[in-house]
Amino acid sequence: MTLNIEAALTTTAAPTTATTASTTEPTPASRPLVRDVVDELSSWNPREFIAAFQRWHHGELSLTHLNVLTLLEATGPQSMSRLADSLDVSVASMTGIIDRMEKRDLVKRRRDDEDRRVVLVVPAKGAERVFGELNARRRHGLSKVLSELTDDQLRGLLEGHRALRAARHAAAASRTEGAR
Repeated sequence: MTLNIEAALTTTAAPTTATTASTTEPTPASRPLVRDVVDELSSWNPREFIAAFQRWHHGELSLTHLNVLTLLEATGPQSMSRLADSLDVSVASMTGIIDRMEKRDLVKRRRDDEDRRVVLVVPAKGAERVFGELNARRRHGLSKVLSELTDDQLRGLLEGHRALRAARHAAAASRTEGAR
């Protein structure tokens, strides 16, 4: 499961013109300040993420295992075939991945209550531990970086992030209402 927010923003259509000749409605990406903030928020490249992930887990957890756990966390129990489709691997490969994860108490298999032929993969106790450790390490790292900022910078950052969260919630609510 890959999320590419930057590509979605850079493929925004050209500014649209309203029905009146004097009114022009720019796209969000056409505002220089919006572009600058997007550049800052997306400046952490994938290599940095992978390097940080490897430091945090000392090779104990693969990115594939993290992808499986994240998918299960986001969508709930999944069949082997659905997991394989989501990760673009064969069912045979997914079986091997789940076997290794099960041995490490990251996932477990259980029968679907509605169709006993279907085997579902669900997070096990180890998954909760992984997410807890990830969160603790992320918070520790952020605390170290943020301690370098002044109180005024921290207040501005906090205000901006709260506004960003509110805007995300409003956008999600708007999408939900539009889907009805």
